[in-house]
Order: sequence, then structure tokens, then C-alpha cells
Amino acid sequence: MNKGLNILVTGCGGDIGQSLGKILLKSDYTKTLYGIDISDKNAAQFIYPNFSVGLRFTDESYLHQLKTFIKNNSIDIVIPIAEPELRYFSEQNILDTIGSAKMITASSKALEVGFDKYKTAQFLKAEGFPFPKTQLAQDLKTLELFPVILKSRTGSGSKDIHKINSMEEFSFYTRNNVEDYVVQEHITDKNGEFTCGLFRSSKGEIRSQIFKRELLSGYSGYGEVVENKTITSLLEELAVKIDLVGSINVQLRLTESLPMIFEINPRFSSTVLFRHLFGFEDLIWSIEDRLGLELSDNRKNVVGRKFYKGYEEYTN
Repeated sequence: MNKGLNILVTGCGGDIGQSLGKILLKSDYTKTLYGIDISDKNAAQFIYPNFSVGLRFTDESYLHQLKTFIKNNSIDIVIPIAEPELRYFSEQNILDTIGSAKMITASSKALEVGFDKYKTAQFLKAEGFPFPKTQLAQDLKTLELFPVILKSRTGSGSKDIHKINSMEEFSFYTRNNVEDYVVQEHITDKNGEFTCGLFRSSKGEIRSQIFKRELLSGYSGYGEVVENKTITSLLEELAVKIDLVGSINVQLRLTESLPMIFEINPRFSSTVLFRHLFGFEDLIWSIEDRLGLELSDNRKNVVGRKFYKGYEEYTN
């Protein structure tokens, strides 16, 4: 069995990168853990034993510097986390290897569909999945029904998501860049909002875990593991139709017991550490699958278990 890997996580400064670092530090697969971010003004430097500041992907020397780092440190596995970097690698068709290191990302179709909120809606419609009506903001002269959700077509996170209650609000938020926004039907959360980890191996094995969650400052601040056969069936169908290999995050709400997907994040999500603690070890499975190993399985019945997002302080 291949163990003792030199693993590099890029864009490690955010909450997802920090969570991956905590998992990898305790993994038997990790020999030496490296992290790179564009800034050292984050807590990743206290988590990653070998932390360094790197270039933005927009820098013309970015790829050369990254390949040099991989060579000099004999990196075996690279895990890019920041969505702008993932977009760059996807556009450059660098999803298999970089230098001598193996890449761990979701597969190309999942990246293409998930990166663009309008393409997500088109894909869901074409494949017959329930989804909220979604339109390009630039195509709308007026809106008849409120509220609606306005979100960046290409953005990630919650900072560019707004609940709109009037045309005045719509005009305000789109005043500088209406081309980058989509308008989405508002789905009530009275039946709950769910964030789901979805993993599919290169051999087609599908695993999923469902959290019923509550948001805190745009993040999943509280959640409970639930069992819902309808959602599980929907996730399994999605994994096949999106040609998934790897791990993604699917967000949905229930309308009259019908799960409606409103977002596909084609990467590890902010709940990756909580899932790992509950036996859904999609980061580890991704490494094992990439190395051609049999998937480990520490899953157990955790329905009803709850997570709470906390904070940790660091000084130096």
C-alpha cells in the first residue's frame, strides 16, 4: 500500500483548506504536509507544518513556480482548494497531473457545470432534475414576483448572494456588473435546507451524507445528519449524470417533500471536517481512489448526530 505521501494543498488559507489540513495531519497517508496560500494573514500557517506564501494564479510565473515547488519538495499529491485556482486548472485542462504530482479535483464535467450557476440550471433542466427557475439577470427588464435570489453566476460563497424584494434592490446590486448575475426563484426553507457531501469513485461506487443545516454568517454553523431516501436517490442519479469522479457538495431545499437542487459546488466543502468526523471520509477516499487503492470505509450510523461550527484563536 502506498503510504507516506508528500501532500500539497494550495489555497489553504480559507476555512476549507484549514479543515483539509487538520484531516491530513492525522492521516496515515501523509508523510509531509505542505500548504501554499497567497497570504499569511490566516490561521493556515499554524496548521500546516510547511506553510509558504505563493503567487496568484493570474501571475505569469504562477505555473512555473508551482511546478518548481513540486519538484523541489518531491510532492506526490496536489489538492487545489481555492475556486479561482480550480477554474484556472480546469480551463488549462490540468486535472490529472502537474509536474510529477497527481492532482485531486472533481472530474471535468462536474467542474464545468458547477462553476457556472446558469450552466448548473441548464444541466439540471436537461437531465430532468427539480431546480429553481433561473435566468440571466441581463435578460430581465422587470421582475413580477418577489422575493427572488440574485447571485453571481461565477462566484463562490455567500458574499454575492442577495435576497431581492424589489426592482430598486435588483438595480442596486446589478448596477456595476449585471452580466455576472443570475436571478433564481426563491425556494422557501420551511422544510429545511440541506447540504450534501457526494463522492463517486473511478469505479462508480457512490457514497453520500446529508446534513440538515442552518447558516451562520454564510457558513454552515449548525447541522444534523439526517436520512432521506428521496434525497439519497437524487444524489446518486446526479453523480451518474454529471459523470462524477471525486467529491462535490450539493445544496438543496425541500418543496412539498420534493428536493430541489439550487447549487452544486464542484469541490470539497466547508463541512468536509464534520463529515470526516462522522465517518464520511471523502478526502481520504479521494486520495485512495487516485492511487488505485481499495476504498476504506469507516462509515457508521450517525443519523441524529449534530455539528456546531466554532472558532479557534492563534497568536505568534
